[in-house]
Amino acid sequence: MIVISAKNLTKEFDGTNTVLEGVSFHINKGDRVGVIGINGAGKTTLLKVLAGQLQPEEGDYFISDDLVIGFLQQDAGFDSENTVIEEVDRVFEHFPEMEKEMDLLLQKTDEKSLHRYEELRERYERMGGYQYKSEIRGVLTSMAFDESAYHKRISSLSGGEKTRLALAILLLRKPDILFLDEPTNHLDIGTLKWLEQYLKSYKGTMVIVSHDRYFLNETVTRIFEIDNRKLNIYEGNYNFYAGERRNRREAALRKYEKQQKEIERQKEIIRRFKQHNTEHLTKRAASREKWLERQEVMERPDGEHSRMKLTFHQNFQSGNDVLLAEDLSKAFGYGINRQELFKGVNLDLKRGERVCIVGANGIGKTTLIKMLMGDLASGTGRIKVGHNVQFGYYDQGQQLLTDSNTVIEELQEAYHLYSEGELRNILGRFLFRGEEVFREVGALSGGERARLSLLKLMMSGANTLILDEPTNHLDIESKEIFEEALLEFPGTCIIVSHDRYFLNRIPTRIMELTETGLVNYLGRYDYYVEKKQQMISSAKQYVAGLAGKSSGEQNEAAFASSAQQRKVRKEQEAEERRLRRRKESLENEIGRLEEEIADIEKEMCRPEIMTDHVKLAELSETHENLKSQLDKNYEEWLELQG
Repeated sequence: MIVISAKNLTKEFDGTNTVLEGVSFHINKGDRVGVIGINGAGKTTLLKVLAGQLQPEEGDYFISDDLVIGFLQQDAGFDSENTVIEEVDRVFEHFPEMEKEMDLLLQKTDEKSLHRYEELRERYERMGGYQYKSEIRGVLTSMAFDESAYHKRISSLSGGEKTRLALAILLLRKPDILFLDEPTNHLDIGTLKWLEQYLKSYKGTMVIVSHDRYFLNETVTRIFEIDNRKLNIYEGNYNFYAGERRNRREAALRKYEKQQKEIERQKEIIRRFKQHNTEHLTKRAASREKWLERQEVMERPDGEHSRMKLTFHQNFQSGNDVLLAEDLSKAFGYGINRQELFKGVNLDLKRGERVCIVGANGIGKTTLIKMLMGDLASGTGRIKVGHNVQFGYYDQGQQLLTDSNTVIEELQEAYHLYSEGELRNILGRFLFRGEEVFREVGALSGGERARLSLLKLMMSGANTLILDEPTNHLDIESKEIFEEALLEFPGTCIIVSHDRYFLNRIPTRIMELTETGLVNYLGRYDYYVEKKQQMISSAKQYVAGLAGKSSGEQNEAAFASSAQQRKVRKEQEAEERRLRRRKESLENEIGRLEEEIADIEKEMCRPEIMTDHVKLAELSETHENLKSQLDKNYEEWLELQG
């Protein structure tokens, strides 16, 4: 069933800037569509038109009237003075009203009220009334809001926190159609994986604008590419799109070259006919000229738009030993306010390596790379920088740019030996042309600031690049150009990133920053995920194996597996402690619930209770709720046992 359709949509701004032209498509119920294109192509504009926030100049579109739309916009913010939990509770404000009505009905003893109560209770259960509070906790936890954040005022949240909260609320509302504009911004890898699993089980229709290629591969089944104001449709995920787009481009290029060859052949024939200057051949030449005029000449497929040109070079080569770090730690604050980020960090970096650092948000990845460059002091340990090492730094917030400078002034300050003409030529390679070079840096978009930062880095000639989330704000095409430049760079790279597609192309090894140090994985992202899962499984098996052994056997097994324990390190121990604490908590909770259920069952069997319909109904509801919670606890306990 078609739920969204559009025909010949055209959208302009200021009467001259056309971003969408003659766009037509349809989306069926349950479709998962990814919308991609270069920055400024019109992706967000398309979503806003479909959401009714913008009106097209031409064409029309249709969305089923009976469907609820949920729209997550980039940098979605709240003006609310509510707390986090108050804002989330608004999604389920109908449940407290139903609960209040059920309480009032239970106070009455007539059959009509009891019948109404039972109908309302069944509806409450069917709508998820018994689960909504746990669902709220689950989604908020997955969006990195623990219970300590529930009562924070929304006005005090960061931009990233507000975006995550907007996404959480949207997911809890469960609309029929989801419009998501860059939903992966501000999410770490763990949260991204959770969101992917959530969206895979989502029953509605999704239209997602994203530059996250890995995320698109996992969540969408159709790709809408906006290119040169037109919409191209690909029936598959991002990998299918990338291969099919290449095939289409190659086929179009062959067709273009064939047509050009035929045009040149016809022109040569016309030239020869005219040379003879006979009436017969002149007429034939005129006939062929008319034929040529009627032909629709193809544009060269590779000429749709300009591409950024990026090449990293090094002024001189570093020594083989680039960086050595031993037993680094970092903490902030003093006394009871002291917060330790990490400790026991060791790193031995060799020339030509491309090391990517991953880890949870807030673990201290940016802090660590600033320590490695000498911009921040370490709490303990030592850092040794190798011979001839020259650092080039890309900061994810582009704070190293001066907002009051124009684009060309930003380069002139750093590279004053270049003439203005030379700088303008270089800026042109990064798509800053004409009057754009005189725009203030503070007025640039995130993608433009990213391009300017990469340009300054390219011109630095550094032999060791330290990059903090370098693919943020880059569109897919720019990411691919950037990745090719890194792969050809002969120097050394340390990169903090959560871009999993990037992590599957670039690193020679991945290092995960934990509270107790860096864990080495000698491969790329998929290898890292596989090995990490194996390590966690090994830890679980090891703990389970010790459980059935005598004290002497346990000591012997512990000694034999010491090498393995060193490999899984503190991360496994922390996971084991967490699992053990959770199992103990569940066992205590199960015991408490079973006692309460037994007491209620005894109470319900008393003769005076059996004749009191109001009290019996109240006890029955409590009994059902406790049984439901007990079943959930048993299911979780059995999973942990496995």
